[in-house]
Amino acid sequence: MEKLVVEKSPPLSGVVPVSGAKNAVLPILAATLLTEEPCVIEGAPRLRDVATMIRLMETLGVMVEQRADGSLETRLLSEERSTAAYELVKTMRASINVLGPLLAKRGRARVSFPGGCAFGPRPIDLHLKGLRALGAEIDIREGYIVARAERLRGAAMYLGGPFGSTVTGTANVMMAAVLAEGRTVIEGAACEPEIRDLAEFLNALGARIRGMGTPRLTIDGVDRLGGTTHRVIPDRIEAGTYLAAGAVTGGDVTVKGVAPGTLRSVLDVLREIGLSVTEGEDWIRVRRAGRLRNTDIVTLPYPGFPTDLQAQFMALLAVAEGVSVVTEKIYPDRFMHVAELARMRARIRKEGATAIVVGTRRLSGAPVMASDLRASAALVIAGLVAEGTTEVKRIYHIDRGYERIEEKLTALGARIVRREDPEAP
Repeated sequence: MEKLVVEKSPPLSGVVPVSGAKNAVLPILAATLLTEEPCVIEGAPRLRDVATMIRLMETLGVMVEQRADGSLETRLLSEERSTAAYELVKTMRASINVLGPLLAKRGRARVSFPGGCAFGPRPIDLHLKGLRALGAEIDIREGYIVARAERLRGAAMYLGGPFGSTVTGTANVMMAAVLAEGRTVIEGAACEPEIRDLAEFLNALGARIRGMGTPRLTIDGVDRLGGTTHRVIPDRIEAGTYLAAGAVTGGDVTVKGVAPGTLRSVLDVLREIGLSVTEGEDWIRVRRAGRLRNTDIVTLPYPGFPTDLQAQFMALLAVAEGVSVVTEKIYPDRFMHVAELARMRARIRKEGATAIVVGTRRLSGAPVMASDLRASAALVIAGLVAEGTTEVKRIYHIDRGYERIEEKLTALGARIVRREDPEAP
């Protein structure tokens, strides 16, 4: 097992390219189960989660060729298998995205309950509610979701939940509905850019989806889908992570190949805490002069502040002036990074779904354990300004969602290296 060794770094400076969005490419790969025609997905990042999804697709009869330019080409070989096994699904929550396509195209699906990052319960009841509304018969047996339907039929439904809309649930039901008979209307649909990207991919295959980017999706079912070539959107979470790294070190960092409009709430926070933020058509630049200021952050469904940047910005606020309050409205238990940041002398007190952050001028390097994907990035960000050495262990989490993070940060001037961890089990 490997670890990242981070030393206190000078102000980061330069331009960093943003990879394709992990949260877009994974459901798009799952959507290729809906067609018998070849598809090409351009801009796919080289990530552990993408590799896991490719292995899963291959067990389901879809060959995925990884090209030298980073694109993926999918070809259907067989529709005999409809089981997504526990061995693969347990490592990645996005595996649940194959449920809807398998059910719609093959009439049956047996999918293990998903795994992924461990930061509290993330139920899939809204997925099942939507699929049942389309006419699926669903049972839970021995840890598997077993679903059958001779032909799905369009229906009107509401997919909002206690913590807002469901992103993966919207994706799953939308993918199932494109081959359903008649019209489906999804109220309370997720508005995230990754959902819009999936809908545009499906429409390029021949689906008929309207209302992308709004809470109301209208889907008119079709009999079959074709093939297409599609480029995934940039990863807004990766972009936000590198902006936070530039901000925490007092640097001058430009992220390139990003859609600034997808990060409006994040850019507002950066301005509030004292950053100069400028942007162009496909780039964002942050510069800092002076100490960071405190602010309050509340995570919300898109276009609100993303939960996937909560941990990274908590690391940023840990060295800001004054007291900041971070409230998690999407996953109330997503605070496993708090204890590890405290090991680095961050002053954070958790109260329910809220964390109170008292800024300090100095963090201290320490050995820390990555509990999940975004927590890993937060610990790296903290390590960039901590005195001494920070060792971030169990970095297989970070490799699930960041493509060569240490190389990209090193190019900006960070002192960070990847090493084998002899103490790992």
